[in-house]
This record gives sequence, C-alpha cells and structure tokens, in this order.
Amino acid sequence: MNVVTVHTDEITQVKVPLPFPLRWVNAYLIRGSNGYTVIDPGLHTPEAEALWEQVLKEQGIGYEHVEQIVLTHHHPDHYGMAGWFQERTGAPVLLSETGYAQVQLLWGLEQLMSPLLLELFARHGFPEAGLEEMTKHMVSFVDLVSPQPQVTLLREGPVRLGDRVYEAIETPGHAAGHLVFYDAEAQVMFCGDHVLPQISPNVSFLPQVEENPLGAYLSSLQEISRLPVVMAYPGHREPWQGFGARAEELVRHHHERLALMEGQLSAPQSAYEVCRATFGDRLSVHQLRFALSETIAHLILLEAEGRIQQVDPQADRVTYVAISK
Repeated sequence: MNVVTVHTDEITQVKVPLPFPLRWVNAYLIRGSNGYTVIDPGLHTPEAEALWEQVLKEQGIGYEHVEQIVLTHHHPDHYGMAGWFQERTGAPVLLSETGYAQVQLLWGLEQLMSPLLLELFARHGFPEAGLEEMTKHMVSFVDLVSPQPQVTLLREGPVRLGDRVYEAIETPGHAAGHLVFYDAEAQVMFCGDHVLPQISPNVSFLPQVEENPLGAYLSSLQEISRLPVVMAYPGHREPWQGFGARAEELVRHHHERLALMEGQLSAPQSAYEVCRATFGDRLSVHQLRFALSETIAHLILLEAEGRIQQVDPQADRVTYVAISK
C-alpha cells in the first residue's frame, strides 16, 4: 500500500494507519503560497506519529510550513492528531462549533457522553454484563485524541484551503457538525466521511445531539448529490469519481436497511436484538458500539415515519413492534 499519493500539484493524500478494520484514514496536504493545510490528520498513535514524521521529511515540509489544520468532523480517527500537530506547528485547528461541542462531551474532563450513551444502550437491551467493557472502550479514546488542541471555530461558508477558496457545507448524519469542502469552479470536494466509496458511513444516534440523525443524513445526501463533482476526496478508501451516484446509492442502501429492520419487528424486540439480527454476533466492542447506535438511529426514523412503535413508552426497557398495515 502506497501511504502517500500525489494527486495534483496542490493535493497529496496521506494514509494514516488505524488499529481498526478500516486500516487507515485519509489525511490530505494542500499546498498553498502561505504553507500547507492539513485536513484530518488521523488518530493519535505512535504509528501515526512515525508516519507523519517520515512523510513530512520526505516531502520536504517543516513544521513551520504547516499553515492550518482543518477538520471535517470531530471523530477520533480524524481529530486525534490535531493537538500533536498544533504543539509542533503552532498552527490553528479549525473545527465546526457543533463538532467542538461533541469533543467536549466525549473527551472533556467529565466525559459527559459516556454515561449518557451507556444508559441509552442499557434501555435498549444491551446486556448489563457488557457495560463495564463498553465503559473501558469509551475511556480508551481519550489517549488517542490527546493532547487536545485549542480550536478555532469554523462556520459554513467560504474557507481558504491552500490558494483556493472552498465552500464549507454542513452535512449532518455521520457526525453532528460534519463539514465538506467544495470547490465549485474545479468541481472538487473533500467529503470527509459523509459520502464514502465502497463502504457505508456509520450513522449513529447519540443522546442530546441530534433527534433523528438518519433522517438528517438522508436529507443531506439528497441535497448534496445534486452538486457537480468530478473528483471526491474521502476520509476512507480511495478518491473517486461518481460522487452523486454514490450519494444516491447510499440513500437506497438505508431505505433497504430500514425495510429489513421493520420486517424483523413482527414481534416486539429491543434495539439490541434487532442489532444482533442485522449485524451478527461476531462484533468487537468497537464495532458493536457503532452497530447498536446505528440500529437505534434506524428505529428512530422508522418510528418517526409511523412504521413501528414502542410497545410501552413508560417501560425501563425499550422494545419496538411494527405497526400492522
């Protein structure tokens, strides 16, 4: 696997290693007159540090040449190395206001999201015996995003990456506050994890964040699929052409998944039971967290569309059943 690919005189792709089945996350170096923009530098691991030191040396880029670090979203595999870069470069780290709020919930001093998420999982049928392991899993991410940067808030609208002006567009669903960066003149997009080739981005429900993340995601996909894009640079897998068709394909995928889950609810089941029936039993704790959060997101949309209902909304454990037609 080539870890560095030069796509144009301005854009270089860097594959930063991940200790997950995804194997790597794409970071991008964008060269400009005032230095380099780093997009989504990766998860903070010793392997990522070594890779970046090697890449910067081979590319002849000193830390003083890094102008800014720009994040599509706050997930640790994109955000984690931002503080490491900032310590060495002094460059600003740009992240959306909503994304920064998630950082504080997930990895702030009190880690407020962890107990909220575990309580949610328990209500949706997650076995009590697994809660301790899930808690340790959540805590483990703090080291992988430390040191944490001072963040400059990035809003929708024009943003300069290198010497070109892109439009920052909020694209909810995969992550609250997720931004893509679109160059209408060149028809180029840095799409983060909003649209990925070959794999479906996870769309999770998190408490106190977004009431209907899958509904927001599908609406955003339909809107953004209309933009003319000749080259898309994603957070995972390889840059590709055919962005609009892939966005439409993801919409169809989720409608098929919604129908599948609805069909599993001829008798009452918890979200955990639906998750296991859909995604199987051979999941790591990391994969199970995403699978259950995504299952809950699908069930919330099915309920909003009047296709399923909670058996007893007042019960301590939530179960759903399909509404007879």
